[in-house]
Amino acid sequence: MASKKYIATPTRTNEILNKYQFFFKKSLGQNFLVDVNILGNIIREAGIDKQAGVIEIGPGIGALTEQLAIHANNVIAFEIDQRLLPILEDTLDGYDNINLIHQDILEADVHAAIKANFQPEQAIHIVANLPYYITTPILMKLLREKLPIVSITVMIQQEVAARMAAEPNSKSYGSLSIAVQYYTNAKVVMHVPKSVFMPKPNVDSSVLKLTIKDTPPVDVLDEEYFFTLVRAAFAQRRKTLKNNLTNYFKGTFVKEDINMILDSIGVDGARRGESLTMTEFAKLANAFFLRQENI
Repeated sequence: MASKKYIATPTRTNEILNKYQFFFKKSLGQNFLVDVNILGNIIREAGIDKQAGVIEIGPGIGALTEQLAIHANNVIAFEIDQRLLPILEDTLDGYDNINLIHQDILEADVHAAIKANFQPEQAIHIVANLPYYITTPILMKLLREKLPIVSITVMIQQEVAARMAAEPNSKSYGSLSIAVQYYTNAKVVMHVPKSVFMPKPNVDSSVLKLTIKDTPPVDVLDEEYFFTLVRAAFAQRRKTLKNNLTNYFKGTFVKEDINMILDSIGVDGARRGESLTMTEFAKLANAFFLRQENI
C-alpha cells in the first residue's frame, strides 16, 4: 500500500471527515494524527513486532490503528464515540487482525479483553494517542490494574509527560511522578509538533514510554496509604514536609508526634516534598501507617 493512501495524511483524513460529515467533539479531546512518519516512530519506540499484541485507546478514524495492524500480530481498540464505529469499519476494511470495542476504557474490563483476544505467551503493549483531558485517570487505571503487559507508549500533553518522567529536585517532580514510577520506568522518547494533528491542539505533545516493572522499587505496607501520603506531602508545594503532614494529619497526630516519626526515619521535616526520593517516601508512609495502626 502506498503511503499516500494511508489514513494518516491530511488529504486522506479530510476525505474521510468530509465523506462522513464528521465534526470534532472538544469534550472528547479529539485530535487526529496526520503524519505517517510520526506514527512509525511511535511504533518503533514502543517495540512493536509481528508477534506483539497491541491495545489502542481512542482510535479516532484509525490512523494509528492501521499502522499498528501492519506492524503487530493483532490489535484491539477501545472507542467511546459511537459516531466513529462505522467510519472505522470502513477505513480499516481489509485488516483482519483488528477488533474494535465500543466502550469507555475507564469502565472496561481490560483483563478480560486481554484474555479473549491475545495468546498467553504474547507480548502485549498499549499504544495510544490519548485524549489529553483524561490522560492521568486512564494511565492510573491501567497501572493499578496490574495488567499482563510489557509497556505503555502514549502521546500525551508535553507538560504531563515531563511530570510523569520527572526526577526528585525538579519543578516537574510530584505525586504523579512517584505514582507512575512506582509501577514503571518512565521515559519521554520524543516530542511532537502541533502541526501533525488535525485540528491542531493548544498544547505541545510528547510520547511517553512506560516500561512495566516486574516488582515495585520499594516495599510499602499499604499501597493506598503510600499514595495518599505522597499526595499529602505535595498538597502545597511551597510548604515544608512537616507543615503539609501537620495539615493532613490534623486530628490524628499532633506536631510532636509528626516530628518524632520524621526523626525516627531520619527525614528532616524542613525539607519539601520535591526533595524526597521514592525510597524516603516509602519509609515515611510505612512509619506513619504503623503508628496509626497502633493508635
